[in-house]
Amino acid sequence: MLNNDILRRLRYTFDFSDSTMINIFAAAEHEVTREQISDWLKKEEEPAFEKCTDRELAIFLNGLINDKRGKKEGPQPEPESRLTNNMIFMKLRIALNYKAEDILEIMESVDFNMSKHELSAFFRKPDNKHYRECKDQILRNFLLGVQQKFRPEAAE
Repeated sequence: MLNNDILRRLRYTFDFSDSTMINIFAAAEHEVTREQISDWLKKEEEPAFEKCTDRELAIFLNGLINDKRGKKEGPQPEPESRLTNNMIFMKLRIALNYKAEDILEIMESVDFNMSKHELSAFFRKPDNKHYRECKDQILRNFLLGVQQKFRPEAAE
């Protein structure tokens, strides 16, 4: 999945305004302009489209965690320069304060069934023998389920 798609979906799901998006980046101690956000949210075929890098999405997700859960004491985590779907899934899980049951319920709501063991494999360290790579389809279904939960009127 493109980082820009994830950013667009999160903005829509939580109905974030431009200033809220700027504040979320600021919560991760990073400054962005309204123009940058606007360019990231454009479709690929639009002339001013700007690709959102892994680092920028990591900063946004860290800011989302800070915004939703409160800032941790001490230095902020350094944003990753390379993001995987597993890391994105983990950061969203932390930001939304979801337990395994919550995620399984959301996945079920979009007719995507998985076991608790399958789910836990996504949140393991890559060198663990039970680690499983999170494919785009799984992340897309999770984002769709979250969207249906927070904006049920849009699902109709």
